[in-house]
Amino acid sequence: MQTTRNFNPMQRALAVHPFQCFYTPRFDPKPYFYNSPKINTQYPCPHSTSFSFSRELKITAANKQQPPDIINSENRDDENELLQEKVISAAANDEMDLGWLPAFPHVLTASMSNFLFGYHIGVMNGPILSIAKELGFEGNSFLEGLVVSIFIGGAFIGSIASGSLVDKLGYRRTFQIDTVPLILGAIVSAQAHSIEEMLLGRFLVGLGIGVNTVLVPIYISEVAPTKYRGSLGSLCQIGTCVGIIASLCQAIPSENDPHWWRTMLYIASVPGFILALGMQFSVESPRWLCKAGRLDEAKEVIRNIWGSSEVDKAIEEFGSVIKNDGSDLDSSWLELLEEPHSRVATIGGALFVLQQFAGINGVLYFSSLTFKDVGISSNALASLYVGLTNFAGALCALYLMDKQGRQRLLVGSYAGMALSMFLIVCAISFPLEGEISNNLSILGTILYIFTFAVGAGPVTGLIIPELSSSRMRGKIMGFSFSVHWVCNFLVGLFFLELVEKFGVAPVYGSFGAFSLMAAAFAYYFIVETKGRSLEEIEMSLNPNFQGKRNSE
Repeated sequence: MQTTRNFNPMQRALAVHPFQCFYTPRFDPKPYFYNSPKINTQYPCPHSTSFSFSRELKITAANKQQPPDIINSENRDDENELLQEKVISAAANDEMDLGWLPAFPHVLTASMSNFLFGYHIGVMNGPILSIAKELGFEGNSFLEGLVVSIFIGGAFIGSIASGSLVDKLGYRRTFQIDTVPLILGAIVSAQAHSIEEMLLGRFLVGLGIGVNTVLVPIYISEVAPTKYRGSLGSLCQIGTCVGIIASLCQAIPSENDPHWWRTMLYIASVPGFILALGMQFSVESPRWLCKAGRLDEAKEVIRNIWGSSEVDKAIEEFGSVIKNDGSDLDSSWLELLEEPHSRVATIGGALFVLQQFAGINGVLYFSSLTFKDVGISSNALASLYVGLTNFAGALCALYLMDKQGRQRLLVGSYAGMALSMFLIVCAISFPLEGEISNNLSILGTILYIFTFAVGAGPVTGLIIPELSSSRMRGKIMGFSFSVHWVCNFLVGLFFLELVEKFGVAPVYGSFGAFSLMAAAFAYYFIVETKGRSLEEIEMSLNPNFQGKRNSE
């Protein structure tokens, strides 16, 4: 006779997520590039609400094995009902998980820097011809390219300088000081009446953007709670997408008003003022406060954004890798040549090399021509479609970052980018009807931009500070982003020349090949950082800490 087992509500609630009370713990102390951390289930998840109830369940199960006690049976029933209510309440709390909320305003304020970054990327896309005509360099492709490329030159210098600035001043003050070149650059560009003034303004803006692109992912990684670090880190990409969309929407009137570009550049100064004011009310990184020896302030910040229960644990973790006597603020660039900093810097530089040579900037540039083939003649409108696709992918990254993990998103993202490039190559190379070929090209372009925004865009900037040591985090990020700007410049400089010499299909095919290389690199050389504190990652990857553990 077939029997059925009846589960009470408590058992059903616990059966939904049988491993909810544990988290994937520390890295297996193996070589740096080892890719398969060993699961250790002896550490309870600090964020899990069901751990205490699973322990009570074990106690209850043990009691049930004892001889029945008729006298206390009613008490046991009351206890079970109370326990079931606790489990149901915990499940409801899981659905309303707001642990990210205290840190969100501070992260959102920092993401205003990425909004500025995206805005200045798109602000020259539409009105560049009007600017060239009014300032007297129309038809001079070299000067038109210089207006764009000098922005990258300023960003390169800003990236190099950012590491030393943040070590000395902290994140809040560095953000506020950095708004000065952003605001001045926008105003100088808006008032420019010569090519020299325009170049000065663009250089100042690039200088500020170079500092901020380094600061934002580090600040978010150090301020966000471990459980939500990936999702909150995705706000970098979202801020950039929103900035691009805002600038492209404002560029639409420039097609009818040749002087509208000045208004657009004046508007670009407003977010700088908002950022400077917002940082006055934002918290300092608790990890930087510990490095500076300001432990009481660090505890107060942790209490406000992570909760009172996390204070002692966080300070103990910080102390395991940070010297609170201020000596960690005096790191040298030469330390990048030492292990393990050199390996992380190599990984960071390689990730940005692969990201840029996978062709994102070339595809974005060429997308307007692709859209023209299907009847979308407005560059601003075509770029707006691209921006909305980018934004949709960034929203997906926000949801997936802490669920799927960084490595899986990187591998899947680059695999999707490679598939998209090969799809476009097939549409161009093989004899197909004109409408089918155009549709495949549009599909490949949209798919490429979407998959980039899901992984290769947001993950690259986030995983580098996660892998970096607390002492060298600023300088490693500064070095990595300086590589990014060099590769960005090279792709922008040679893309059209390569297309004219070899054609679109071979160039896009090379982008697909680099995307496959990036997917392989992420699979073999990137370790997973999801759900681990920055200190836990650092101790696991640093052989010096492993040696101390073994000796103890």
